Amino acid sequence: MMKHWLLAMLLGLAAWPAWGSNKTQVRLVLSEKTARPGETVWAGLEMTMPAPWHTYWRNGGDAGSPTTIEWQLPKGVTAGDIQWPVPNKVVEKISEETTLVTYGYSNSVVLLIPLRLDASITAGKLEITGAAHWQECADICVMAHDDVSAPLVVGSQDEASPDAGLIERWQKKLPAPATAAPVSVAWTGPAKADARTLLIEWRTNAAPADFYPFGDTNVDVQGITQTLPGADDVRLQKIVKKSDAASPWPTRLAGLLVGKTGTAAEFAAEIDAPIMASAPAASAEQVVPPKSLLVMLGFALLGGLILNIMPCVLPVIALKILGFLNQSKEQPRRVRQLGLVYGLGVLASFFALAALAIGVQRAGGIATWGDAIRNPHFQVVITILITLVALNLFGVFEVALGGRTMGAATELASRHGFAGAFFNGVLATVLATPCTAPFLGAALAFAFTQPPPVIVLVFLTVGFGLALPFVAICIQPRLLRFLPKPGAWMVRFKVAMGFPMMGTAVWLTWVSARTNDDMLSLGLFLVMLALAAWIWGEFVQRSLRRRGWAMGAAAAIVALGYFGILHRGKDKIDWKPWSEEAVAQARKEGHPVLVDFTAKSCLNCIANKARAIEIDATRSKLKAINAVAFEADFTYQDPTIAEELRKFDRPGVPLVLVYPKDLSKPPEELPAWLSPSIVLNALAKAAN
Repeated sequence: MMKHWLLAMLLGLAAWPAWGSNKTQVRLVLSEKTARPGETVWAGLEMTMPAPWHTYWRNGGDAGSPTTIEWQLPKGVTAGDIQWPVPNKVVEKISEETTLVTYGYSNSVVLLIPLRLDASITAGKLEITGAAHWQECADICVMAHDDVSAPLVVGSQDEASPDAGLIERWQKKLPAPATAAPVSVAWTGPAKADARTLLIEWRTNAAPADFYPFGDTNVDVQGITQTLPGADDVRLQKIVKKSDAASPWPTRLAGLLVGKTGTAAEFAAEIDAPIMASAPAASAEQVVPPKSLLVMLGFALLGGLILNIMPCVLPVIALKILGFLNQSKEQPRRVRQLGLVYGLGVLASFFALAALAIGVQRAGGIATWGDAIRNPHFQVVITILITLVALNLFGVFEVALGGRTMGAATELASRHGFAGAFFNGVLATVLATPCTAPFLGAALAFAFTQPPPVIVLVFLTVGFGLALPFVAICIQPRLLRFLPKPGAWMVRFKVAMGFPMMGTAVWLTWVSARTNDDMLSLGLFLVMLALAAWIWGEFVQRSLRRRGWAMGAAAAIVALGYFGILHRGKDKIDWKPWSEEAVAQARKEGHPVLVDFTAKSCLNCIANKARAIEIDATRSKLKAINAVAFEADFTYQDPTIAEELRKFDRPGVPLVLVYPKDLSKPPEELPAWLSPSIVLNALAKAAN
């Protein structure tokens, strides 16, 4: 923790010549113009930051300092503590070894302070003054300060100030009181050197969720958060590190519990909870028995066995059964060899997962079951793979003995049984990673606190349990007699088993998507992938004519889908939900504004966004002029949006408006059919 604060201080000292040339503009606002003695008046320190500058929360994180105010108050006026709106959490990977997590604000924020007027205060005009100090950062960090003041009249009746609405809006962004989020906090195991793991559990409907610590001089609750599986509760793990080995471990945890929908904080509550000595069980499945290695290995074996019947693994069972039915015609020795190679594929995959867990542990992070499936790139790759498997089962194209499809790797798997058996073992492991099972949670929780050799042993035991049933069938081919004999029914069975595979692909699409646009992009890409697979099967595998043309068409469709749909969706405009108040506030803060009234069912809206709005040139222009973009989603016929459309004589969407930063000028209404030049020219005029 200390090295991060030193980094922040050095960044500030590096910018010392810039002291006084503030990028952030501050002013003091009050909720009341006139207030009576004995009442509380809310003061707000409004901070407006041009992009890309930002300031920090009460806990700046790894490299930020909080804003402070030194008050010079009249007699009879007392200031309380700063009330901090919920901040943004920013995770920045500096190098392979270093990741910085900070908590702060961009664009604008109003820090709220209660001012208490004594009952005996003398009536008359007062001046509320203070000196604000803050750290503002972009490519460099600058320590800045400014004096602020606002007038207040003490009188016989209350009168709201012109800024009362601004303060009220920011009061709604304060976290809820602690009673809104019953929470339990516990250590998950003994300390290792200067680090220890906390488990935080609470019940909320919002997902995903996070915890933002208030900060402590003796310990550092690290910013990286690991989400654990839970039925109804949110379960988070955090690493706590001590700055001084002689300091005691904390007995309480204070901070914000934040539930999110998309990127917006939907729920936030302050907590100050005692830390229990050991983590409570989240369910009967996760009760950790006495930490005997033999007992944990038994749990790992049972968990691996049960994984075979979990929903994440069931789809691949169809592929294995079909393989066994084909192998029943071969020599028993060959079947045994294939089964052992399948088991080797499972164990090799689990060894790789163990190595990943050890690497994360050594890097100071938290390793958990299913780390791979949470990687967004891995999620997309496995979604594509499962979709191709489903299409193969439907007969769109072939991956079978004698078939030449999907490049050198698949050709090898098709021609050589050992490679195919090994690949099936890898696929079974990949499909198992999103799942947990009775006994498995306890075994893995134990493993993650142990030295590397124990981690490897536990992971390999889980893999042995996963591979055991199918290896046993191969070693004892007589068990194949209990399976139906090969026949025409296998073709129908193969097609039928494509549907659970397709269901898995749909689920993975949902997991991979962060927003509705992401889901649409990935879904459209999978459709184009399916079309390319069909062309490959019909005109490359099953035809002798024009195969080169078909290969080129299939490759072009996949490339168009990836670069034109899937890849282009990675960098997007930071759309904010539309409201009249939000637009007015953004213009009041000096920003040009772009508003897109759209709907998912409006093809013209989608075309406009793809052709002229959600493009690199428009994104760059919005950043250059420090504009704010709002999206008004009319998919569900929002009456407020309908009323706004009527103001512009529009019966429906699309409607794109560009508001100049000059409050005296009306918005420019763009035509229904947009081009990049139309949008860019409107934004350029709005900035002047």
